[in-house]
Amino acid sequence: MTLLAAFALILAGIVALLFGGDFLIRGATSLAKKWNVPSLLIGLTIVAFGTSAPELVVSIDASLSGYPGLAIGNIVGSNIANVLFVLGLPAIFGAIATQAPGVKRNAVFALLASGALIWAAWDGGIQLWEGGILVALIILFVGYMGVLARRKPDDPLIAELIEADDGPGLPKSGAAIALFLIVGLVALPLGAHMIVSGGTRAAELLGVPDAVIGLTAVAIGTSLPELAAVMVAVMRRNAELAIGNVLGSNIFNIFAVGGGASLAVGLTGGTLAVPEQIMTFDVWVMLAAAVVLALWVFAGRAVGRLTGLVFFGAYAVYIGALAWMNPVSLGDPDAEGYDGPVVIILDEDNG
Repeated sequence: MTLLAAFALILAGIVALLFGGDFLIRGATSLAKKWNVPSLLIGLTIVAFGTSAPELVVSIDASLSGYPGLAIGNIVGSNIANVLFVLGLPAIFGAIATQAPGVKRNAVFALLASGALIWAAWDGGIQLWEGGILVALIILFVGYMGVLARRKPDDPLIAELIEADDGPGLPKSGAAIALFLIVGLVALPLGAHMIVSGGTRAAELLGVPDAVIGLTAVAIGTSLPELAAVMVAVMRRNAELAIGNVLGSNIFNIFAVGGGASLAVGLTGGTLAVPEQIMTFDVWVMLAAAVVLALWVFAGRAVGRLTGLVFFGAYAVYIGALAWMNPVSLGDPDAEGYDGPVVIILDEDNG
């Protein structure tokens, strides 16, 4: 497989993930409505967990396939991208407010989630019981959100989840619902496998750790739905929903995706290993981004054009730092299946 083919496979996998996740959410939401499940419960379970399904299946597939760096890199890289890239780029075109109800609370939760991931991975791996704690925390968080929804229905994150079950494009007939569910259930694992296969092959050909692919290409790809949502919110001058979307995504990425991947590996008798580079560099970038965003939220300052440029620039610097720490070697020409360029060195003495 060539390098171009590897990245094409990653791109195809991301497309399959995005469509599969969307089809699964729409099908499951319509099925729940047919069973008269309350909108609040649909929003806090099917919609909330469904939006994290792409990251979850990628991380589980990568973990069980023996590529934990790709799994953890996807989680950490997505959280970094969500703050610096997903908020930074749209803010250049329109200010993103930080004063909506519930934003301060969710900023604290996002900070705590970042700290929980660092705690769990501190010894170089996330064990079964630590993954269980992370999953328990997301269940507690969703339960807490459910209680708040009855007291403060104006919370933008809760409102967005609840309103999703009335969105356009929901299948109506039983056959259509079944089709949506089947497409989602097939496309998600298929897309995850394509990403893991393409990502690990690209890492081999570039001579970099698989974690780097997870931190960059995969993380950006799985953050595209958040970027699209924030862009739409900014263009519609409804940007107060944007920051709630990002904070909610980061919380679910750590608790649900990190916990789920750790449990999957733990139940097979293993531990979800965390590469040294991620522990010494990337998780601290993730924590720093969460801290800066929380400070901005508590100061009540909008993420304006200048801040957006700083965030976006910081993300570019981060990607540059990854490239500097992991120089590309284009693989080993003698390795079986190598498709990169072959450099021929002529010996002047022998012609």
